Amino acid sequence: MKIKKLITKKEIEKKIKNLAKQISNDYKEKDIEIICVLKGAAIFAVELSMQIKTNVRFEFIEISSYEGTESTGKIKVNKDITSSIEGKDVLIVEDIIDTGRTLSYLKEYILSKNPASLKICTLVDKRERRLVDVEVDYNGFVIEDKFIVGHGFDLDGNYRNLPYIGTIEK
Repeated sequence: MKIKKLITKKEIEKKIKNLAKQISNDYKEKDIEIICVLKGAAIFAVELSMQIKTNVRFEFIEISSYEGTESTGKIKVNKDITSSIEGKDVLIVEDIIDTGRTLSYLKEYILSKNPASLKICTLVDKRERRLVDVEVDYNGFVIEDKFIVGHGFDLDGNYRNLPYIGTIEK
């Protein structure tokens, strides 16, 4: 299987540094409760948090709407956060936004837990696939509608560990 690079490791590192700088400026002297959306955002969330200049705490949530390369449209919480986020400044860290359904659902779900504030950060945005409008506060790369792997993105659990983002060529 051949994988064509779309975004290099250096480009990802630069983008993460810039996103972390924006987040650090916005959350000066505040603690941030990062809710990492598993499994895809794990690598991004760790790398991002290491660049943020204020204290961060982690929570993890696992939701799914994909089978293989296609979204099923049905959203399921497989693993919920384990501590209260009521009154806390929350940042959802997501790997990708495409249709917007999953993130829209997640945003409402997290807001129901009464955080002091809620912002969203994503590494990749496929705007042309958007079916549900979702406001993103910190946006990494906007890409065209291609299925991607690497840097946390997978195909049936494979290729997450690639240091770049690419597409599988047939």
